[in-house]
Amino acid sequence: MKEAGLTEGTHVLIADGEKALLLENIGDAVHPHLRVARKARQEDPPEPADRPGRFNDGPSVHRSAVEETDWQRLAKERFAEDLADMLYRRVHAGRIERLVLVASPVVLGALRGRLHKAVEGVVVAEIDKTLTNHPLDEVERIVAETLAA
Repeated sequence: MKEAGLTEGTHVLIADGEKALLLENIGDAVHPHLRVARKARQEDPPEPADRPGRFNDGPSVHRSAVEETDWQRLAKERFAEDLADMLYRRVHAGRIERLVLVASPVVLGALRGRLHKAVEGVVVAEIDKTLTNHPLDEVERIVAETLAA
């Protein structure tokens, strides 16, 4: 990873499993000022309509239950894929040169596994905190302090 600081032009992705903010520092490392570059929100996954399915085990009359699909988990994985694709497009277009990832450990893990090598090359730091519901001034302070430590 490169030098970790919230310098001018550094982008910060703040994500949880349902929403994300891509921010850009238009200030400097001493006085960061994060501006929203993009918002993303995951649609609520569908709720199961029925009980889990069943299938015949062959010629006998015995029937087995099929495990219910975890729609929440699938939706979060898909959201991580969408975020990774969005980051790749922006890095590939030259719109992101430095990136800080801020998310819970679970979301960071899901993102890490889906990031393109080009995106991995611009990541300067990862912070395992959930900040999606924090005001921007608090996010600026927390990210700057974490990177300075």
